Amino acid sequence: MKISFTEEKLDNLFKNAAEARRLIIETVHHANAGHIGGPMSAVDVLVNLYFSEMNIDPEHPLAENRDRFVLSKGHSAIGLYSVLALRGYFPVEELKTFDALNSRLQAHPDMNALPGLDMSTGSLGMGISAAVGMALGAKLQNKDFRTYCMIGDGESQEGQVWEAADVASKYKLDNLVAILDYNKLQQFGWDGKGESRETPVIDPEKRWESFGWHVISIDGHNPAEITAAFSTARELSGKPTIIIANTIKGKGVSFMENAYLWHSRVPTDAELKLAVQELKVEEMR
Repeated sequence: MKISFTEEKLDNLFKNAAEARRLIIETVHHANAGHIGGPMSAVDVLVNLYFSEMNIDPEHPLAENRDRFVLSKGHSAIGLYSVLALRGYFPVEELKTFDALNSRLQAHPDMNALPGLDMSTGSLGMGISAAVGMALGAKLQNKDFRTYCMIGDGESQEGQVWEAADVASKYKLDNLVAILDYNKLQQFGWDGKGESRETPVIDPEKRWESFGWHVISIDGHNPAEITAAFSTARELSGKPTIIIANTIKGKGVSFMENAYLWHSRVPTDAELKLAVQELKVEEMR
């Protein structure tokens, strides 16, 4: 399928992603807590969802016909918060309260605290089950909203993910799109030395196909490929779609990329300065 993209649209998506990355790093530094690597790999897809793909309205975050999104890899909440702030769900300044006592922006998403969240997540493997329930509920009630769910590749080792995948295929949930943030690097699980780590999920395309899903593999940092994948998923009927977003953990900052230690490390003042300088160059491209 050939899709036409305007240079202005793609440029806006690129710039919003670069700004979101800066906010992620500055917020984690300010809070002295949080994750960086996973949010940085996921942010291009998140920006595309909230600025291009989903039917949403920040002024009416509980609108009945809104599209739903579940961040199953809930430890990457700061990535989602940064995008929600840029999209107008709450002031960007509120990011400074991240992980603070009584803040609406907790380390993992709390749907009872912050408007714009459709599910509280954090226990890995559970988010996609909630997303399957939302999509099934829409089918049963003849609602036309769509449901999106982002899962991590390390998270995909949870059996509940595959139970949910099986149910989604059984009920032909073509209103459900999962996105695998396939950065191929998780924090724990193997006795790798230094930067050496085994890939959490081998050949995810074949695995998801075997569960009856339509599979699309893309560069998860390319806004044109992300947009095209979502458009293809909208045209598909009779089965759910999984987008395998090939990404780089820590994307956007050279010394963070593909380094598992940046999964949840807080940058020093000097590292923050270097990171922001790199991201400013990206924003100006």
